[in-house]
Amino acid sequence: MFRRFVPCVVFLMIAAIALGQDLWDLARTTINGKRVSIEYGRPLLKGRTVAGLMKQLPPDRIWRAGSGAVTILSAETDLLIGGRKVPAGNYSVYMYCPEKGDYALIVNSEIGQPPGTPLEKAASDRSNRSYPHFMDYSSIKDQEVARIPLRQIPASKSEVLIYSFEPEGKGGALLKIAWGDQAWTVEIQPAG
Repeated sequence: MFRRFVPCVVFLMIAAIALGQDLWDLARTTINGKRVSIEYGRPLLKGRTVAGLMKQLPPDRIWRAGSGAVTILSAETDLLIGGRKVPAGNYSVYMYCPEKGDYALIVNSEIGQPPGTPLEKAASDRSNRSYPHFMDYSSIKDQEVARIPLRQIPASKSEVLIYSFEPEGKGGALLKIAWGDQAWTVEIQPAG
């Protein structure tokens, strides 16, 4: 029985990916002994370039910083992200991607639109999750907690979007966001 089960599970996982189901990941670290995490959809480039995709952004140049359901930052402690205070809690995450100049990480207290709005179909395990305001960010701009400049760094090519944390300083972490041939970082420290 078990020998039949394993190939079926592998086949279903491959089929889900092939049919475009979202890949999900959770990056996490500990700051001040408290959990900090980012849950996000991992879009695939599929032969495209990050620069080409960013050219397709709406006029406000806001990207939803993932795929599928809203990207969520969860912090059990108050943080300083790039020197900007972000109280403990759950937040949606976006990126400001100007044609010229530095990208910025946006932390917003509005954690998404109701499931199925505006996208009708989600990966089955995410169908009950909120969606980002990626086409009408202006409707929640007044709920921004922080817009934090990101530092661009050299990158190794990555087919999928990756968020990761590395230890930094006294009890802090360095958040790294990498996709395609681009990568950005921002320092996260305990607040106070």
